[in-house]
Parts: sequence; C-alpha cells; structure tokens
Amino acid sequence: MVLQDRRLAAGVVFALVLAALGLWAMTHGSRIAAPEPPSQRATRQIREQLGSGAELRYSEAGQKRAVCGYVGRARGGQAVGFISVPNRILFSDDPLPTEFREMRERYCPGFLTTPPTR
Repeated sequence: MVLQDRRLAAGVVFALVLAALGLWAMTHGSRIAAPEPPSQRATRQIREQLGSGAELRYSEAGQKRAVCGYVGRARGGQAVGFISVPNRILFSDDPLPTEFREMRERYCPGFLTTPPTR
C-alpha cells in the first residue's frame, strides 16, 4: 500500500513539473529562428561555395523552397546553372551531372536547360 502511494505521489509530481515546463515554454515564446528566405539562402550558399567574386545572374523560385538560377563563378565569366535547397546547393558544372539533372527535374521542372547569353 505504501509503495502504491509513493508511485502515485511521484506521478503527480511528474505531471506538475511537466505542466509547469509547458506553461513556461508557452509564455516565453519560441526560441527557434524563423527560416531563412529562399532567395537569401541561395545568395548565402553561392557566396560560401564560390566566394565574394561570384555573380548571381538570374534566379527563380522552384518547388518546395528551392531556388534555381545562373551564377558566374567570376564577374563576367561564363554562367553556370545552380539549384539551391535548404541544406544543399548544386552547380551544373559539378562532377554530379545526373544528380543535378534529377534535382532540376524534381524542384525546377520549367527551368531553362542552357544558360542565357549576355
């Protein structure tokens, strides 16, 4: 009987602590940062991968937060296609042409297949 009373008391204490934590979390707001807008994310990924000399030439919104476009690896250089998703960016001249093509078909089905000329 004493063991059951202790278990009941422990359960009540656990429930009260859990309720207090839930109340605290609701009153202190979310600490999770808002997701980065897709266009800003693509610009950041390009800068991180290619450096500050890269030149964003064209971008368009794809499906599921993807961004598709063209970038010059150097100012005035040849345009290269890219596909940016939240955790990755792929370029058309990367050594993964099949993966780039599959990502383009999945996230940017209407995206041009050849870069525009100046």
